[in-house]
Amino acid sequence: MKQFNFVKGDLIYHNPLAKAEDLSDFKMEGSIKTSFEDKKLILENEMDPEEHGDFAHWVLWCRKDFPDEIIVEWNFKPLREPGLCMFFFSATGKEGQDIFSPALPKRNGHYPQYHSGEINTLHLSYFRRKWEEERAFCTCNLRKSAGFHLVAQGADPIPNVKDARTDYQLRLIKYRDIVQFSVNDLVVLEWQDDGKTFGNIYSGGKVGFRQMAPMKASYSQLKVYKAIREE
Repeated sequence: MKQFNFVKGDLIYHNPLAKAEDLSDFKMEGSIKTSFEDKKLILENEMDPEEHGDFAHWVLWCRKDFPDEIIVEWNFKPLREPGLCMFFFSATGKEGQDIFSPALPKRNGHYPQYHSGEINTLHLSYFRRKWEEERAFCTCNLRKSAGFHLVAQGADPIPNVKDARTDYQLRLIKYRDIVQFSVNDLVVLEWQDDGKTFGNIYSGGKVGFRQMAPMKASYSQLKVYKAIREE
C-alpha cells in the first residue's frame, strides 16, 4: 500500500468532550443517551433496538464547518457490543448546501437517509461488531455517498470490548483526493479518489459520529488540525 505522509499544521478546533457543555457544538439526529465519566463522553442508544429496529441508531453531528486538508483526531474506547461505530466527514447537501439547511429532508438516524439520501458524504466504519460475519473478520470500511460505494477496506486493529483496556487514538486525514485512517499511529486504510468513478471529489463540510445500537462507547479529545503533506 502506497502511504502518503502528513504533519499537523495549526489547530483548527478542539473539543475535550469532557462535560455536558461541550455538546453545545453538536446536533443529535435520532435518540441518543449521553453521559460523562472520567472526563469522557459516553454515547449509547436511547431507543430499544428490539422494539425500534434500525431506527434505534443515531448520528451526532458537529455544527462546525471544516475546510479540506484536515487531520481529525479523537480518543475512542468500545464499552459494549454488538454494534458499529462510524465517522462521517466532508458532509454537504448534494447541491453544496449546509446539511442542516431547511430545504433538505429531516433525518432521524435511519442509515439510508445518509448513504442514499440528499447529502454527499464520506463515511468510515471503524469498529464493526454488529453482525456475526463482521465479528468473525474485522475490517474498517470507507464508503462514498450518496450511493453507498465501498471504496476502500483495511484491517481493524481495535480489539473487542473484553480486551480493550485503554483508549485508542484514531486519526482521519482528508486531504484533497486522499483519505487516510490510522489507529495509534498505525495506518490501516488509505484511498485516493480519482474524481470520476464515484463522482466529484468532496471538499469541506461537516463531520459526525454514528453508532448502531446497542453499541456503547467513550469519546474524548476531538481535535482538528490543518493537514500539511510531506513530499
